[in-house]
Amino acid sequence: MPALNLKLIVQFLKFGIVGVSNTLIAFALYTVLLKVFGVWYVAASGIGFAVGAVNGFLLNRRWTFREHVGDALTPVRWAIVQSCGLGLNLGLVYMFVHGLGMDELLGQIPTTAIVTVLTFAANRAWTFRTPASVALADGDG
Repeated sequence: MPALNLKLIVQFLKFGIVGVSNTLIAFALYTVLLKVFGVWYVAASGIGFAVGAVNGFLLNRRWTFREHVGDALTPVRWAIVQSCGLGLNLGLVYMFVHGLGMDELLGQIPTTAIVTVLTFAANRAWTFRTPASVALADGDG
């Protein structure tokens, strides 16, 4: 297996592990807000997503994309990607629940899968991108 493919796979697996922790945090918070406090499911989903996103930034920056040399705009790029992910998350959960009639908890499952793949791609390509000179030296280009 070429090094690039192995590196990409390992990086995606790390992103996935971080994503599991984000998802557990977000889904637990979503469930508590929804079932215990009666918060509207779209608002509960957004709050859970935001808390999971902060966890994700901290873990991904230190582990998944640790070769990335951060700059002052890294958190800004992360916030932009996560804001887009949040918008997509809210639209999808609404579509699955309101449009397709799925249960409010079950509607979050396909939403999470779709948003995870798209935010990984965006974060890898933009937020935590490696400068071309470093990528070529590592055989990544």
